[in-house]
Amino acid sequence: METTTQSATSTSPTVNAFQLVFHIDAFFLALAGVFAVFALPRAVARFSRAAEWRHGHILRAIPLKRQAPKPPMRSVQSPPSGPSAADNLTSDESHTFHSEAHLIRHPAAKEEGWSLPPHVRAWSSRVPTFANILRYRLDVSFSLGQGLVLVIYSAALVYAGFLKSNPFADPLRTGFVAISQIPIVYLLATKNNILGIFLGLGYEKLNYIHRFAGTLLVIASNVHSLGYIYEWTIDLTFSKNIRMPTHIWAFVALVTVDLIYLFSIPFFRRRAYNLFYFSHVVLFILFLPAVHAHVPSVWPYVIAAAGIIGLDYLIRFMKTRVFNARIRPIPDLMLTRIEIPQLNAGWRAGQHVRLRVLSSAMGWIGWAESHPLTIATAAKTPEGMVLLCKKTGRWTSRLYDMATVAGYESDEGAYGRTVQVMIEGPYGGPGHCVFASYSAAIFIVGGTGISFALSAVQDILQRDSEGASRVKIIEVIWSVRDSACLTPLVPQLAALIQQSIYAPLKISVHYTRASDNPPGKDFLPPGLTLTAGRPKIAKVLDAVMSRAVSYGSNVKSSMAITGVVVGVCGPTGLGDDVAQVISQVDARRRWAVGGIEMHEESFGW
Repeated sequence: METTTQSATSTSPTVNAFQLVFHIDAFFLALAGVFAVFALPRAVARFSRAAEWRHGHILRAIPLKRQAPKPPMRSVQSPPSGPSAADNLTSDESHTFHSEAHLIRHPAAKEEGWSLPPHVRAWSSRVPTFANILRYRLDVSFSLGQGLVLVIYSAALVYAGFLKSNPFADPLRTGFVAISQIPIVYLLATKNNILGIFLGLGYEKLNYIHRFAGTLLVIASNVHSLGYIYEWTIDLTFSKNIRMPTHIWAFVALVTVDLIYLFSIPFFRRRAYNLFYFSHVVLFILFLPAVHAHVPSVWPYVIAAAGIIGLDYLIRFMKTRVFNARIRPIPDLMLTRIEIPQLNAGWRAGQHVRLRVLSSAMGWIGWAESHPLTIATAAKTPEGMVLLCKKTGRWTSRLYDMATVAGYESDEGAYGRTVQVMIEGPYGGPGHCVFASYSAAIFIVGGTGISFALSAVQDILQRDSEGASRVKIIEVIWSVRDSACLTPLVPQLAALIQQSIYAPLKISVHYTRASDNPPGKDFLPPGLTLTAGRPKIAKVLDAVMSRAVSYGSNVKSSMAITGVVVGVCGPTGLGDDVAQVISQVDARRRWAVGGIEMHEESFGW
């Protein structure tokens, strides 16, 4: 937005603005490269297994192999006969008895059958004290480490904007600063960004940088524009300059970037998500040609941003599938269960997809909305992909109502309704963290976060049956408001416990709302408990660490201790509580167990 008489490449005799901002971007690129190098050992370990190359990238349907019938649950030495022997065992003892009996015949018991995933400790486990400091939460879901990233980012841009320059007297410099950040803002806005691939992070983990970078771009653009408006007003040349085509395009670009910021505030994100989303798409596209028409010399930045966004949409198109899905309501949980049995491969446990329901019942534009949903099943299972959608807003309420009024379909005799859906993904997930490579796994979830735990546990058990898991102990802690939420999932949870023949699985459900008629505990299988009140996460973590170190009268006792992974998914703030508990673990105990790593599943646009 510079005047025609001022150079587009220099703002002072000693500083070239174009070269300065180029070097700032090179600094950001080098900094990202440093983080990528730190993540490289875990990436190499993960992709050393051929199976990791086939999962987590493209959804697909594959024929499933017929599974051999499961062996009867008996040990090599026959257990005491009669029901009284089993009745004398507690739930944990009964489960451990059967589990250890099967571990004798674990596929990994024979050396030639071993297929254990390699484990590389994360840097947070190697330097736990430093990691605890960085994990400290400054705000809800915002850590000190994230704050330091934003401080470094803003300091670099302040340096570029103020080095031998006064933004109020030299508005051209801030214009170049704003333009230099366009590719970064566009890169971090994409679902398939190169930075996330090299860092092993999903787009949702980098979204906070995108929002901050976008805010700084808006500030720099407005300071740049106001500086020239001030100059033109003082020189009495405003009317003349505002008619120039390059300056008209400058204001078009300014309006688009300001509108993007306006529709990104929490009010529009929560109350009018469609306006937020479509304004981003349309204005992002309009912004680039406006900037190029304003300053043609900055075409490399415009081309880079256009290439980034174009590549992202191409990959998103390649990752999109259309299937028929059955939707069924689960009233106790107030959610809709979405089943796509034809889609059964291509994702990793913990990943999510973006769902569109192609039905007029979703409203005039509801069919065009996409919502992120965590996959609730592991890949390569007979049930295929299952999604759980909580009834929270207008779109989710319409989906729930559509499933509720469906009734029984006459052609198949099954409850629910068949609808056509568009699935895009998979996205997110644990990155270079492989749950099956740890000695113990804890999943702490709340509400519909159980989807994350279900898929992760199912995946570990599936790998364990193939002799491809180091996990000795699995613990799931599920917090719900009402105890009735447990009832519809009891069969599925019981099935998982029964399948955990090589690694004991314990599921603890905690309800926080008082109930006049809580479900009886007699119908719960061994390994599944129901308790009133909030879970004592610190106590559970301490018990799991003790068991991970000492547990072993079986083939897994000879395996090296590879740490504890803690997966978190649920309401805002749950991750903060878990992070605080982990940071309070004694350093000696943390070292003895091989370290504690935390993965938090969260969403972002």
